[in-house]
Amino acid sequence: MNWQLLSATLAFAEVDIALGEPSGTGLLFQHIAAAVIFSITGIVAFGASLWLMNKFAPFSLRKELEEDQNTAVAVIIGAIIIGMSIIIASAIHG
Repeated sequence: MNWQLLSATLAFAEVDIALGEPSGTGLLFQHIAAAVIFSITGIVAFGASLWLMNKFAPFSLRKELEEDQNTAVAVIIGAIIIGMSIIIASAIHG
């Protein structure tokens, strides 16, 4: 193990603490908490978009998918899922 690298890392952590900035571990937990919050927000937005699509569709999505096996509706729902996933991923990534 490189002791100079370890001591330099500890020195930077002490400087961060002295400046009132979070250390490496504190920053890691902040990033994890932000990812969890964005994920929960994204899942709620995702569910809301599917609920709105089901609410405003002039037909029953369940009937079209399960009974009639309408591929076009399945493709549209898949496109909405991919679009919402891209939006959520870019919100998490920053």
